[in-house]
Amino acid sequence: MAIVTGSKFSNAIRTTLRYFVILLVSLLVIFPLYWMLVTAVQAPEVTLRYPPVLYPIDPNLKGFHAIFFEKQMGKWLINSGFVAILTTAITTALSILGAYALSWFKWRGKVAFGLMLLFTQMLPEALIVIPIFKIYSNFHWTDSLATLSLIHAAFVIPVGVWILKPAFEGIPKEVNEAAQIDGCTPMGILRKIIIPLCSPAILAVGVVAFFASWGEYLIAVTMISTEGKYPASVGLASTMSQLDTPIQTLLSGAIVYGLPPVILYMFIQRFVISGLTAGAIKG
Repeated sequence: MAIVTGSKFSNAIRTTLRYFVILLVSLLVIFPLYWMLVTAVQAPEVTLRYPPVLYPIDPNLKGFHAIFFEKQMGKWLINSGFVAILTTAITTALSILGAYALSWFKWRGKVAFGLMLLFTQMLPEALIVIPIFKIYSNFHWTDSLATLSLIHAAFVIPVGVWILKPAFEGIPKEVNEAAQIDGCTPMGILRKIIIPLCSPAILAVGVVAFFASWGEYLIAVTMISTEGKYPASVGLASTMSQLDTPIQTLLSGAIVYGLPPVILYMFIQRFVISGLTAGAIKG
């Protein structure tokens, strides 16, 4: 009886410690977000008060009003959305073709090509941004959102190919042989069989591409020089260098900038998880 009681007591201690650690980590993660929201809805002089007040005093939406009407936040968000959507489309299309070539065809240099795609991810953006800028300048492609999306896609396509490659390889070869017997062309097999069966992985590639483009800053600030063409990441960073921009306005813009990816992921998360489960069963 004493052994059973001691075991229950030790289990209770472990459970308590586990929940305490979870609570502590959750507070460390949530508090910066909470403080950003509090700062965004109160006057800067209240925020800078010492000791700081942990709840909003006289909350207002002046920061959100300023970031949209005194700055060009609305235009910046549209620019970011355009670049991210175009990057997603380019990345998804080319990743599908690349993964299809690597997983379903035999050709000389296939392994080396796959490794080369992997090695491109070892180069930091800061190392190659100047050569890219020089090339774009020679072609007069700078200060363009469409050509910016090409660079974003180039960085994400290798990741997309390696995400899709195992998914494509998981489809039984008998499916391919049966389709060929029925007279289906390679592109027909890709369009009618592989893409429907691997749609969860393709959706995952689209999500990765969208988020990577939405949050990218270094290449965007190098390539785009016109304020009206700024993506939101560059636009918000430009307000930080302006001494007359209150911290309330800055953090209001940061909240608005962070909401679209969060909302998008909340809507598609269920479809991604259910789709991945269905794809695994089919494979």
